[in-house]
Amino acid sequence: MTLVADALLTAAAGFVLVSIVVLYRAVKGPTMQDRVIAVNVVGSNTVVIAALFAAATDTPGALDIALVYALLNFLMSIAISKFTVERGGVL
Repeated sequence: MTLVADALLTAAAGFVLVSIVVLYRAVKGPTMQDRVIAVNVVGSNTVVIAALFAAATDTPGALDIALVYALLNFLMSIAISKFTVERGGVL
């Protein structure tokens, strides 16, 4: 591996660690809005991790997966927000 690929994989590992820390906020809350934002952050970090992996390993198929997951993450955020508004913010 090259130095650039190693740096990209190290950055991806950093995003994995951030996602693990943010999962605490997704589980504990304290409010529903905190949970929704935390889940959105984890989804966004997953997209970044997939893109960094694709760049490090020169795998263009992983970029396609990242784009599809980004669209699903966006739709999930809208669906959860609509659900919480209709239910009065209680899950």
